[in-house]
Amino acid sequence: MFRSKAWLLGVAVLAGLLSSPVAQSRNRAPEAGMLLVANKGGHSLGIIDPAKKQQIADVPEGGITGHEVIASPDGKDAYVPIYGNSGVGKPGTNGQKIVKIDLAAQKVVGTLDFGHGVRPHCPMFGPKDGRLYVTTELDQTVSIIDPHSFKVIGTIPTGQPESHMLAISHDGTRGYTANVGPGTVSVLDIQARKTLAVIPISPETQRISVSADDKMVFTSDQTKPRLAVIDTATNKIAHWVALPGFGYGTAATSDGRWLVVAVPPANKVAIVDLKSMKVAHTVDVPKAPQEVLISPDGETAYVSCDSSHKIAAIKTSDWTLAGLIDAGKGPDGLAWAK
Repeated sequence: MFRSKAWLLGVAVLAGLLSSPVAQSRNRAPEAGMLLVANKGGHSLGIIDPAKKQQIADVPEGGITGHEVIASPDGKDAYVPIYGNSGVGKPGTNGQKIVKIDLAAQKVVGTLDFGHGVRPHCPMFGPKDGRLYVTTELDQTVSIIDPHSFKVIGTIPTGQPESHMLAISHDGTRGYTANVGPGTVSVLDIQARKTLAVIPISPETQRISVSADDKMVFTSDQTKPRLAVIDTATNKIAHWVALPGFGYGTAATSDGRWLVVAVPPANKVAIVDLKSMKVAHTVDVPKAPQEVLISPDGETAYVSCDSSHKIAAIKTSDWTLAGLIDAGKGPDGLAWAK
């Protein structure tokens, strides 16, 4: 069939436009997966459809109460430690269980009982070994769990009380715990199961995360509005970053450029430029932002807002609020299930 040169040129131009990065970005299907949120006020696990920006299920945990959550690497299950009804270092019940939730069936399908109160809190999967690591702060340890047998197979001592939050390096060799009351960070050798160092931070510290290249660890001073940046090569504080209020949860973008910091007293999220080590942007969010999670595609930062029953979705392209998602009571810990 005869085609004119003009027609062929038009087809070529159209093909070029459709294959351009901008067009591909606009036509890209929403990333498959589910956003998980520990609704600690409702003692339940919220399952959120991020494309629809709505919670599609609220699964009872059968305990009081889970603050954090992690999804299995295959995206089939979620694990929620049942911490208890207190804040870290405060009087209250001492949780001693972890529940396993089938995300398709939307129900608890397994329970691990430590046999005594340990206040299990922050669960993380080892990126290399596939094991489940959970802070067991009353024992001053991180417990190692085989997710298949759902049994404890070992522990790593932290050498400090109130080892509340845990981050694991992307290469799977190091763990870092934020020890709230002592105001320290424990550096753990994951394979050798021992403490390598304890880093003094401040009279009290909270939350912890690792940079994309594993060269920096971040934790927030709870006595001054500043962020500690730890050099993992020296295990010493390399920088202090001034914040617009006391910081809390943090998450680094995969390109290594930005750190997203929840700032609960200011009802803001601060965006730290990791090149200049200064706050470059702030975003207003609902009351009491807690935890930060960057979506796997890097396009959205999700922030749980405790007393507001909301999850804020922030675009990382221009650091503007893309929308709010209704969650359950007291949304806190966040995880992504593929």
